[in-house]
Amino acid sequence: MKCTSAQAAKILRKLEDDIDSIVMNESQSRDFLASVGEDVESVRPAYSFSETQAKLDELEEKVRKVKHAINAFNSSTVVEGFGMTIDQLLVYLPQLSRRAAKLREMKNVLPKVREMSHSVRVVNFVDYRYANYDIAEAEKAYIQVTDTLARAQTALDTVNNTVTFDLDV
Repeated sequence: MKCTSAQAAKILRKLEDDIDSIVMNESQSRDFLASVGEDVESVRPAYSFSETQAKLDELEEKVRKVKHAINAFNSSTVVEGFGMTIDQLLVYLPQLSRRAAKLREMKNVLPKVREMSHSVRVVNFVDYRYANYDIAEAEKAYIQVTDTLARAQTALDTVNNTVTFDLDV
């Protein structure tokens, strides 16, 4: 079947939910308590070890296939305007985010700030902290990085929601 990366991610979430449900049901029915003198068969929950394991094997195989298809798609699909594959862009996005956070901090400083001493000492001079860079340049770099980040996120969203690949599940 043909699907987008966004659709494949939804299929993957559904498979993981199905696995979680089976595991939860199994944990509630694989053993049980019966009181002495109680008819054990009347309180035995429905559970088949072999059927449960077979269903888990089937779902886990589907998960592997979906994840492989997504990984293959991500490592071979180039994102327009960036000259990077999706998997490279997925590394680039957090790098841009970290850089944007640092530049946001750097653009918001004052050129000269009086340092307050936290120690109890008598000093006859005042310390000042000076920005050792051009704050306007940091602000310009911040704007460029955040614009690039927004464009990259939008480009990735576009690919994930429009470009299809074959998914065999």
